[in-house]
Amino acid sequence: MPLEIPEGSVRADAMLSRAEAYKLGQSKRAATPRDALAVFSATDAPAPGVAEATAGERDVVTHLAQQNLTRDPVLVPLRMERMLANPFAFYRGTAGLMALDLGRGPHSGIMVAACGDAHISNFGFFASPERKLVFDLNDFDEAAVAPWDWDVKRLVTSIVVGGMHAEYSEREIRRAARQSLRAYRSGLTALQKTSPLERYYMHGNVDFARNSLSSEGQNLLHDAVKAAGKRTAERVVRRTTDVGADGILRFVEHPPTMTRLDPSALGEGASRVELFAQYRETVPLDIDTVLAQYAPTDLVRRVVGVGSVGTQCFLQLLQGSDGDALVLQVKEASTSVLERYGGIAQPPRVTDGVAAHGQGFRVVNLQRILQAVSDPFLGHLQRGERDFYVRQFHDMKGSIELEGLAFRPYLDYVRTCGAMLARAHAQSPTAGQIVGYLGTLNAAIDAIIEWSFTYARQSLRDFEAVRAAHPDALLHAPA
Repeated sequence: MPLEIPEGSVRADAMLSRAEAYKLGQSKRAATPRDALAVFSATDAPAPGVAEATAGERDVVTHLAQQNLTRDPVLVPLRMERMLANPFAFYRGTAGLMALDLGRGPHSGIMVAACGDAHISNFGFFASPERKLVFDLNDFDEAAVAPWDWDVKRLVTSIVVGGMHAEYSEREIRRAARQSLRAYRSGLTALQKTSPLERYYMHGNVDFARNSLSSEGQNLLHDAVKAAGKRTAERVVRRTTDVGADGILRFVEHPPTMTRLDPSALGEGASRVELFAQYRETVPLDIDTVLAQYAPTDLVRRVVGVGSVGTQCFLQLLQGSDGDALVLQVKEASTSVLERYGGIAQPPRVTDGVAAHGQGFRVVNLQRILQAVSDPFLGHLQRGERDFYVRQFHDMKGSIELEGLAFRPYLDYVRTCGAMLARAHAQSPTAGQIVGYLGTLNAAIDAIIEWSFTYARQSLRDFEAVRAAHPDALLHAPA
């Protein structure tokens, strides 16, 4: 049974011809004119017709404090330190706040399988099962069914915030935003001329990215690919483990980012062996056959990311009979911010899966829809009231270093991100409606750019408000 995108009669919408989907998308403009996508207001109440789940006072300090209550209090100061490093880092860590704001405003009403956190630092390189590097979205913690324009606004606002942080001119930033949006529209339009099967097989490989780059961008890509190729499982094992006198590999602690795990943290009666067994039940049989040749030898807590700091994240070390090793990342999966703060109800295929298997089911399966190729070791598990998903750690993963980047390669990069987001959204049956809604004029593109500049300024005000707040206010949310 496929993922059903809530859009009237789902089965009928999924089977629309290209022309019918285009006309249906055009008709959506009556309910939400394209220039309405520019509307943003940091008000206390949602717009008419918007989910009541988004109602309430918009207080960024309280919002972050409430999030921090669900995280390890020892790591909350590190989370805030990372978020307050600069305005772009802050923006990266506030996907929940942005979902809250998006939920209060108008949207197109066209739902897709959405990334939920499609900012420019969440694209990167990783290895396909054929051991070829691909470039694509690489973070799906917040993935859910949601309006396509929410993902696009998250992307374009990150282009604006990142451009401001890099001190590009406003003219340059607007050019970058526009080029990314045009790449999204043209990519989606081109993909709608192909069959669903052809869209599924379209891979975001490195050659695809290279073809649209300037000479500066190609040099940058070459360096990034070279660095990603070195980030292998063998390198992780070599750098993070030691062999004990008993011949067993164990992680070496590096507090506070990598620390030995108290067995009680796994829950009463739990063990790494039991968690490994539960995870193995969720992977395909071919992968389970590989995993059967390894045994779990160690488990440590690992601090990752910016906004994710303080959530539960572990590294699982597996060792084979001849001393070879594999490292898996076990990462906490909570309700997507698109549902929790954006107020978007999820279709039964998602809610039923989450009810049976936890939020890890959502992350893994939405990732498989949105990525051209995904880690074959993706799986999930539950421990007490917490849900997790599992993937390989550092399997030739890499990214473009955006800090200090000249404008021309930045322009190349964000344009490629727009094209790859189009490929992801093109997998949804409603993608043809997006093409019709956008049309050939720039009304929607202009509106999204204006919204993104407005929101970038709001994010900067939020950054300053949090920086000025007393540290205790970020640790204790008011009742």
